[in-house]
Amino acid sequence: MSEGETREILAALFAAYRKRDFNGFASLLHDDIDWIVHGPIEVFPFAGLRRGRPAVLQALALMGLSYSLHSFDPDFIIVEDDRAAIMADVSLTQLASGRLLRFRAANLIRVAGGKVIEFREFADSFDQAEQALGRLIEL
Repeated sequence: MSEGETREILAALFAAYRKRDFNGFASLLHDDIDWIVHGPIEVFPFAGLRRGRPAVLQALALMGLSYSLHSFDPDFIIVEDDRAAIMADVSLTQLASGRLLRFRAANLIRVAGGKVIEFREFADSFDQAEQALGRLIEL
C-alpha cells in the first residue's frame, strides 16, 4: 500500500469519526481488525482489546453512550507505507456529568486491503481517569 493510499484512508476515517458517520467509519474497518485503546476499563468500559469489526463497533457504541466528541484535531500524521502515527488533541463531554475532558492521544494504525486492520491508542490514562471521575486519584 502506498503512503498516499494510507493517507486517503486515514483522512476518510477521521472525517467519518468527526461527523459521527457510523456507517462510513465502519466501512473503513477491516473484518479482522485488531483494536486496542489503552486505559482503565473500570473507568472507560470501551477501552481494552477488541478483535473484529463487530467488537470494535460495539466498543464505539458503548463510548457514544457515555461521551460526546467535540474535537479530534491531529497535530501531525506520519505515514510510512501501510502504517501511520498520529498525535491529536481530543475533547469529549462526559454525558452523565457534563464534564469536558481534554487530552492528547497518540494513535498507531496499520492499513491492509484499503481498510484499517490494526489500531492502537495511547494517552495519559491517569489524567483521563481523574478528569472522568472529577477528582484526584489517591495512591
